[in-house]
Amino acid sequence: MSRLPLQGVKVVEFSHMVMGPAAGLVLADLGAEVIKIEPVGEGDKTRRLPGSGAGYFPMFNRNKQSLAVDLKSTEGLELVRKLVAGADVVTENFRGGVLDKLGLGYEELRKDNPGLVYLSMKGFLTGPYENRAAMDEVVQMMGGLAYMTGPPGQPLRAGTSINDIMGGMFGALAVIAALYERVHTGEGQLVRSSLFENNVFLVGQHMAQFGVTGNAARPMPVRLSAWAVYEVFETLDDEKIFVGVVSDTQWAAFCRAFDLEDLASVEEYRTNPGRVAGRETIIPIIKAKIASMTRAEAASHCEAAVLPFAPINRPEELFDDPQLAVPGAMTPLTLPNGKQLPLPALPVEFDGERPGLRLDLPGIGEHSASVAASLGYSPEQIDRMLEENIISAETAGVLSARG
Repeated sequence: MSRLPLQGVKVVEFSHMVMGPAAGLVLADLGAEVIKIEPVGEGDKTRRLPGSGAGYFPMFNRNKQSLAVDLKSTEGLELVRKLVAGADVVTENFRGGVLDKLGLGYEELRKDNPGLVYLSMKGFLTGPYENRAAMDEVVQMMGGLAYMTGPPGQPLRAGTSINDIMGGMFGALAVIAALYERVHTGEGQLVRSSLFENNVFLVGQHMAQFGVTGNAARPMPVRLSAWAVYEVFETLDDEKIFVGVVSDTQWAAFCRAFDLEDLASVEEYRTNPGRVAGRETIIPIIKAKIASMTRAEAASHCEAAVLPFAPINRPEELFDDPQLAVPGAMTPLTLPNGKQLPLPALPVEFDGERPGLRLDLPGIGEHSASVAASLGYSPEQIDRMLEENIISAETAGVLSARG
C-alpha cells in the first residue's frame, strides 16, 4: 500500500501480555509509528512466556519499535516524557496507578501535550469492580461466556484470548475516534476499554434473547438452535465437518446436493420452524447420509450448492490453508532464533490490499538509540546512557550511537 490510514500518527505503548499489545498491533498495522516501551535489559516478560503464552509476543508486536529504558531513573523518565510530549497517542494496560506513580498518567502528561489521546485498558470500566484484578478467564466466567461455551455444569473458557484481543481492538477503535474528534477540537482525551464490558458485549445477544422471549439462553452444546441443520457431522474417514442450513432456499439446495429428495418433499419441512420442530427425524437421516461420505466428498457437495460448511481444523493446520496462501493474508516474521514464521495479517482490506509488514519483531531496545537521537540526544549522550544502563539495545547494530 502506498499510504496507510494512520501514517503520521505517533503512539507510545506501555504494555505487556495481550490486550495492550493487541491495541498497538491494530494501530501499527494501520500505519501508526508505535514505539513500545520495555524494561531496560530484560525487556517485556511476555517475550519469555512458556506454553500457551509462547505465541503472545510474536503475534502482537510486529510493526513496532522497541525502546528499552529504565523508568526508575531520572534521565530515563525524562527521555520518555520528551517522547510522549511529541506523540499523538499513549496506550497502557498495566495495573491501575502504576504509570501515575511515575508521572506518566493522563492528567500529568496532558499538561505538556493537550492534544494527547490516552488509551487505558483495564479489567473493568467505571463501576464497583473497577479496581479488581482481572484476566480473560475471570471475565469469561463472571460474564456468562464460559457458561455458554461449555456443556451444562462445565463452564469452559473459549479457546483463545478473545476478550484481551477484542478489548484491544475496541481500545484502538476508541483511539481512532478520539483522533478524529481532535481534528475538530484540537484536544485529546482519556479513552478506556476493558475485558469485562467487552465480554458482556459479546454475550449481549443471549441477554437479548432472554429479554425478548423470557427464556434463558442454554449453553451452546445443548441449545435449541435457531436452525434445524447447524451442527458438526462425522464422515466416513473419521473426520468431522460442520454444515449449516439457515434458509429455505439453502434447505432445497442441501437436499438436492445430498440426494435427499424424500426430505425435500415433506411439506412441514419447507419452512425453518417446521424443520426445527422435526429435528429428531431430520438429523438422524442427515447424519447417516454424511457418514457415508468422506469429508472431502461432503465438502465438495456443500461447496457446489453454496452452503455454509467447515472442516474442523486445528490451529497448526491453518499454515497450509489455501485461503491463507493468498499474498498478504499472512505476515512473514522472523523469530529470535532466526526461524521464519508467517502469522495472520490484520483481517481488513483497503482497495483490495492488506496492511503488511514494515518492521519485523523488534529486539529488546533495538530502536533505543534511534529514538533517543530523534529526540535530540547526541551520540555521546546516547553512548553514556547505554553504558550506564539507562537505555539498552539488544541488537548489535545499535549498541553504539556512533555506529
